[in-house]
Amino acid sequence: MNTHRQQQNAPEEVRAGAEVEYQYDPHELKLDRMQDSEPEPELIEGLPAPDALTPADRYLELFEHVQMSRIFEDSKTFPDCSPKYDPLDVLMRYRRQKRSSDFDLSRFVADHFYLPGVNESFYVSNPDKSLNEHIDDLWPVLTKMPQQHMPHSSLLPLPKPYVVPGGRFGETYYWDSYFTMLGLAESGRDDLLRHMADNFAWLIDNYGHVPNGNRTYYLSRSQPPVFALMVELFEEDGVRGAKRYQEQLMKEYQFWMDGAGSLMPNQAYRHVVRMPNGSLLNRYWDDRDTPRDESWMEDVETARESKRPASEVYRDLRAGAESGWDYSSRWLRNPKRLSSIRTTQFIPIDLNAFLYKLELMIATLSHAKGEELTALAWQKKAETRKRAITRYLWDSTAGVFRDYDWRRERFGAFTVASVVPLFVGLATPHQAHLQAISLRHLLLSNGGLLTSMVESGEQWDRPNGWAPMQWMAVVGLNNYGEETLASEVAVNWLNTVNNFYQLHHKLVEKYDISGERARPGGGGEYPLQDGFGWTNGVTRKLMTMYGHLMAD
Repeated sequence: MNTHRQQQNAPEEVRAGAEVEYQYDPHELKLDRMQDSEPEPELIEGLPAPDALTPADRYLELFEHVQMSRIFEDSKTFPDCSPKYDPLDVLMRYRRQKRSSDFDLSRFVADHFYLPGVNESFYVSNPDKSLNEHIDDLWPVLTKMPQQHMPHSSLLPLPKPYVVPGGRFGETYYWDSYFTMLGLAESGRDDLLRHMADNFAWLIDNYGHVPNGNRTYYLSRSQPPVFALMVELFEEDGVRGAKRYQEQLMKEYQFWMDGAGSLMPNQAYRHVVRMPNGSLLNRYWDDRDTPRDESWMEDVETARESKRPASEVYRDLRAGAESGWDYSSRWLRNPKRLSSIRTTQFIPIDLNAFLYKLELMIATLSHAKGEELTALAWQKKAETRKRAITRYLWDSTAGVFRDYDWRRERFGAFTVASVVPLFVGLATPHQAHLQAISLRHLLLSNGGLLTSMVESGEQWDRPNGWAPMQWMAVVGLNNYGEETLASEVAVNWLNTVNNFYQLHHKLVEKYDISGERARPGGGGEYPLQDGFGWTNGVTRKLMTMYGHLMAD
């Protein structure tokens, strides 16, 4: 497959043509038309992909033929299949048999691969049970045990039990798991908390980072770095037990900061960007520039719609997947065109806030171990990042945190991602107060906080609301004395989830919260999923805090 690497460093105005860009002013519900002018791109050279072969690597033209033929309704199905024979033998058989006039690709796949299992296929919800009881009953359903994996499966084996989101997602996901763990703690499942933290530490030790999920095709990227939050969550005895994870936290930090030392101002390498004033901030990135195995056909079609080299579009799609916001108008030049995606061009407010928390956690653990000079060094890193965030990601005119387009030196859209600085405690009281005003006026709905002000058709936009963002908003607002708004967000969200549960006897991954009554969320690349790990976790936690305030 041609990834057009030779075109990678061409000036972007040549690659993309004159593309119309839209940007939302956080205090105006209207579109601003902007001129498309930007500096020359930085020179980027990605690292080689990890050693573990993905299904696309193993099956080559067979993989592409299956995906482009749409044998399966969901593009994720085939990458999750396991071969009945050695992959090379399967590929050789395909090459021989496809020449036959009566060759049937669907039959060939059925003869040579085991289909992935369907999650929760035997689970039936009991409508007589309360919301909390329903969630507690789901943990065993969503838990996978360590087992001997089928040879050559894309699934990466983990040493201990783990919880999956549900539906099409039969593996554990990085940032999803933190919000799931909130509910496990409330349900008294301390065993699973420890197991999951140990699994992520194991992944860092073995791969140098926590992959997006435990699949080979996720190894080239991570997700929002929340391992520090996991470590903090389950340690009831303060930092004493957490000290054993200090090494893994440092390794994860190295992954996100790789190459930082050699960068000049306005240069980027992998996840790191050297800003014009010399400070370092981070972006989302993926080491591959090919279609995602799990969304192959969708990515090929998106790249075809773009006037840029396909490899650039694939890289930005993959980086958007690393963000967890796949996909959102946050990353798009034109909110109606996914092909206008430019994820690697943005310095995201949430990512840099999570890395600030990671730096602080390492400082805390170093202090607990009596390593005072190390603790001071990490504290300084956190303070330096905080200054850079204030310089580049705080919009003092609008009074909100926003992403920053470092290539064109302008702010991105205002979204609910802006709550993360409050969640990790890096905002000043004044910033938090101004942020709360904007959240109330621009994103608060009867069902919680909307994801953005843009109705793009992508799932991480209006009208959808997502559990993790409600949790971080509630905690962040409470951190700064904005208890009234925090309570409104929490209660509105709980009523959303509970009302939907009373009608449908299930929880789902996202909700349409734009109207008077909650509806199933939509948009994106795949149908709405039931389960659902992080909705269960956040709801279970918020029920303990605010359940008494819910509507009867």
